Amino acid sequence: YKYHLFFCTHQRDDGRACCQQHDAQAFRNYAKQRVKELKLKKVRVNNAGCLNRCALGPMLVIYPEGIWYQYQSEEDIDEIIEFSDEIMVARGDL
Repeated sequence: YKYHLFFCTHQRDDGRACCQQHDAQAFRNYAKQRVKELKLKKVRVNNAGCLNRCALGPMLVIYPEGIWYQYQSEEDIDEIIEFSDEIMVARGDL
């Protein structure tokens, strides 16, 4: 895979903010489904441990670009995937 979407799905037991409080795993699963539907064969959707940005809400980072996103809805995930697809097309990676 050339591109990775790392979703923080960390769950804290001490009550401090964490991405899983925002149902991050469900959003990660949705992203994985959309990437498959769109046949983006060079993109992999991954779980990540704590990315140390939990206070910002659910977070993901795209590698190798190092682009960080905060998301709140499936529509946000769709926009992130669409933007990632545009990057790949522009670079001739599809």
